Amino acid sequence: MSSPTRAGLSGALGMVFVGGSVAVSGALADTPLYTAQALRYAIACLLLLAWIRLTGRTLRRPRGAEWFWLSGVTVSGLVLFNVALVYGSRHAEPAVLAVAVACVPVALAVAGPLLEGRRVRTRVLAAAMVVSVGAVVVEGLGHADGMGLLWALVVFGCEAGFTLLAVPVLASHGPAGVSVHTTWLAAAIFGALALGTEGWRAAGDFDTGEILAIGYLAIGVTAVAFILWYTCVRRLGAGAAGLLTGVAPVAAAVIGIPVTGALPAAAVWAGVGLIACGLALGLRDSGVTGQTPPSVRMPDISRFSPKSNRASKSSSCSTGLDARCG
Repeated sequence: MSSPTRAGLSGALGMVFVGGSVAVSGALADTPLYTAQALRYAIACLLLLAWIRLTGRTLRRPRGAEWFWLSGVTVSGLVLFNVALVYGSRHAEPAVLAVAVACVPVALAVAGPLLEGRRVRTRVLAAAMVVSVGAVVVEGLGHADGMGLLWALVVFGCEAGFTLLAVPVLASHGPAGVSVHTTWLAAAIFGALALGTEGWRAAGDFDTGEILAIGYLAIGVTAVAFILWYTCVRRLGAGAAGLLTGVAPVAAAVIGIPVTGALPAAAVWAGVGLIACGLALGLRDSGVTGQTPPSVRMPDISRFSPKSNRASKSSSCSTGLDARCG
C-alpha cells in the first residue's frame, strides 16, 4: 500500500471517529461546557505526550511566527467554535450549523493549495462541491434567524481554519507536535474560562456516563483523530484531505442505525452516494494517486501585527461532525 493511500485511509479513519462523536455528544448537553472541554483537551494532551515518548519522537518548542499559527488553530478551531455553537444553537437549528460545516471542503480546495504554494486543481474543486452537496443532503436543512446565520458563518470559518492555520507548521512540527501544542493551549484556555465562569467544583459534577463521553472525545476524537487528520493533510495537502471530511456525516448516519434502530431516509442514502462520487472524482487528482505535495514554507507574516484582527478564524461542530466538538 502506497504512502498516499495510507494517508487517505488515515484521514478517512479520523473522520469515522469524528462521526462517532454524534452518539456521545448528547451525554454532555447539560454539563459545564468549559470544564468538560478543559478535561477533554488535558487528557488528550497527556496521552499524546505519552505516545511521543513511547515512540521516541521529538517535540519542538514553537518559535517566532509558529506561535501565531498554533494559537490561531487553538483559539479558533478549538475554542471559538464552541462559543459559536452554543450561541448559534439559540438562533439556528443544528442542521443549519451542520450545513456550514459541509461547505468546508470547498474552502479547503481553494485556500489550501494557495497556502501550500500550489495552483487550485479544477477536479478537486469540483469534487469538493459534490462532497459538500452530498453532506448537505445527508444533514438536511434547517431554520435560522439572521443572528443564527451569522453564527453559522463563524462556524464555517472556524472549521476551515482548524486545517488551514495548521498548514504552515505541519512541516516543522509534524502532526504530533501540532496536536500536542494545540491541545495544551486549549486545555489552558478552557481551564481559565471554567474557573472564571463555572468554578472549580464543576469538575466533580460529572456522572459515569458523562465521564465516559469525555473519555471518548479525549481519546478517539482528539488524540487519535488529530494525529490521523494532520497526517493526512501533511501528506495529501489540505485540498484533497478536505474531501475526506465528507466521511464524517456518512459515519454518523451509519453509526446512528444501531443507536436509533431505524434506517436513514432515502435522501440520506442519496447524499452518501454523492459524497462517494465526489471522493472518487477528487482523489484521482490528488496525492492518493502518487503525487506528492511540495514542502510548505512558512508564510511571511511580518506584515501582520499580533493584535491585528486580520488573523484567520477556524472550526466547528454542534452536530458532532467535527473533531473538536463535544
